[in-house]
Amino acid sequence: MERVCGASTDAGGGAPSGALAHWSGAAAPAAEPLKRKTNRVLFPVTTSIFAAVLALVYVVLAGWVMAGRTTKHTLEGDGGDPELQKRVRAHGNFGEYVPLALIVIGLYEGGGGSHGLVLALLWALLIGRLLHPVGLFARPNTVPMFACRGGGMLLTLLSIAVGAVALIVAHA
Repeated sequence: MERVCGASTDAGGGAPSGALAHWSGAAAPAAEPLKRKTNRVLFPVTTSIFAAVLALVYVVLAGWVMAGRTTKHTLEGDGGDPELQKRVRAHGNFGEYVPLALIVIGLYEGGGGSHGLVLALLWALLIGRLLHPVGLFARPNTVPMFACRGGGMLLTLLSIAVGAVALIVAHA
């Protein structure tokens, strides 16, 4: 018997057995026991919940940009307005980093990674993404600017880097 795409056929090109036999109409020999792999892929429930929350944050940031453009009478871009430029960058920065972080963390969780680490990475990502825009609007060269903007980016980058290393180690 030869295994082809999960179904068995005899060496002479006979009728398929297993799942393909049902579709081909051929009679299937006795059912083979299913072999389970040890690397089961799980649905990343925790990551999906945080992804939903982060999606709502993204929508709020988009609305914040749209409101700024409306009040500044700017249809696209930032119109040279420093405040609008910060809004656009906060929204853009979010869109640049969050998808990659969610992919890495979701893959780690789906591969059976540590739930505690998944939660820590997702909380760091969420807090970092909430702090970053606050830091953009803090007075320049102040503690709130460095703590929020820098801290937000640090938490975001750490969640990506630690998640990536954990993913590599878990599947090496």
